[in-house]
Amino acid sequence: MGMSVGGGRGPKAEMNVTPMIDVLLVLIIIFLVITPSVPKGLRTLVPQESSQASPAAEPSEIVVSVHRNGVYQLNQEQLDFSALQVRLGNLFKNGANQVIFVRGDKDLDFQEVAQVIDMARGSGVARVALMTN
Repeated sequence: MGMSVGGGRGPKAEMNVTPMIDVLLVLIIIFLVITPSVPKGLRTLVPQESSQASPAAEPSEIVVSVHRNGVYQLNQEQLDFSALQVRLGNLFKNGANQVIFVRGDKDLDFQEVAQVIDMARGSGVARVALMTN
């Protein structure tokens, strides 16, 4: 029927892939057994509560407000222009946050805001951001 007995033109070279499949299946089983035994996760220590009182940290945002009557305000502290310059110099000399926000009144000349920006840049501030009211 469909069978050829002898009489062919020579031996046919066919690769027997059964042993190769057996080896691959054994390797897959080995990897499946080994994989769950590998520990997962991070070794961490849970922070414990401190019995000591933490010192008050300086505010991370520094906002300088310029008012119409010549009053300057550093966060909640009212200062005059020379005291503001000294205070900014001390803040940024100690490595505080290198960003400062400047807020001015609506009816204020920009020249007064520009003086605060120049003072901040002279104190070592890397970036100056303007805030609106």
